[in-house]
Amino acid sequence: MKKVKKIKIKVNGKMKSFIGDYILSDMLKRLKIPINKVAIEMNEEIIDKKKIDKIKLKQNDKIEIVHFIGGG
Repeated sequence: MKKVKKIKIKVNGKMKSFIGDYILSDMLKRLKIPINKVAIEMNEEIIDKKKIDKIKLKQNDKIEIVHFIGGG
C-alpha cells in the first residue's frame, strides 16, 4: 500500500497541511486566491507568476501572499 505524503507549509504565518504532491498554483486555487491581484514570496524570494505551475511545494516552505489594494 502506498503511503500518502503529507506536507506542512507556512502561509502568511499560519501552518497549512497538504496531502500529496502540490504545486504552488494548486495551493492558490485551493485557498481561492486570485493570482492577478497578489504578489507571492516563497522562502524569502519573489515568485514570477509565469512559473507558479512548475514550483513544487516542499515540507516547511514559507509563503507570504500580499494582496494589492487600490486607492487614491
